[in-house]
Amino acid sequence: MASSAAGCVVIVGSGLIGRSWAMLFASGGFEVKLYDIEQQQIRNALENIRKEMKLLEQAGSLKGSLSVEEQLSLISGCPSIQEAVEGAMHIQECVPEDLELKKKIFAQLDSIVDDRVILSSSTSCLMPSKLFAGLVHVKQCIVAHPVNPPYYVPLVELVPHPETAPTTVDRTHALMKKIGQCPVRVQKEMDGFVLNRLQYAIISEAWRMVEEGIVSPSDLDLVMSEGLGMRYAFIGPLETMHLNAEGREECSLSDPRVKLSERISEFEYN
Repeated sequence: MASSAAGCVVIVGSGLIGRSWAMLFASGGFEVKLYDIEQQQIRNALENIRKEMKLLEQAGSLKGSLSVEEQLSLISGCPSIQEAVEGAMHIQECVPEDLELKKKIFAQLDSIVDDRVILSSSTSCLMPSKLFAGLVHVKQCIVAHPVNPPYYVPLVELVPHPETAPTTVDRTHALMKKIGQCPVRVQKEMDGFVLNRLQYAIISEAWRMVEEGIVSPSDLDLVMSEGLGMRYAFIGPLETMHLNAEGREECSLSDPRVKLSERISEFEYN
């Protein structure tokens, strides 16, 4: 395995998310150690990563400035979690979405890491206050929630524990930028974080309109894929509102107390 001046990152868990993180960190020039409880799982993951990165190279979609072989040389498997964390600057947990399992992993990591490494979880819904409760190194803990599939979707939600040090957030933010991701800072923990809360709000309203016979399921999907989805792929809802409201003396949309029907009547979406 090639050495890296960028630093060493440990991935705990070799499933889809873990493999994606490994590929992303390698694309940024980081040495990556992949740990899992079963040696065969590690071997399978490394083979899967090699095949995937070769396909990306052939398609001209490989990220980073390093060649595919240079990136692959940065990724290795490690059968011992104690050996894996030696010299690591960042540890990204990617085990199944089970609170007790994740707490067990972080308790183990907490007992063997130093005061410099960042302990990060890929959880999509577990609250940091529950996930990192009672850890000695809680100031170094943070959630870095990727969007599936992480290699193709750059967003990463950074969600701190109430006791997470600001430097931990800053360092994780910089690291995500370094590997080409787009990190957003969630200022305080909340069920569902930000992405899923927005997603669930859309899904809830979509189901309501279909159930009430307002629109068919296929046409509702077209509203997103051929309308709002195309718009929101470039700019978010708040920027859309700002641009559409430009030049007006006042816009009731900025007042959350205004009813949805009143907002729609005053807001010209087109």
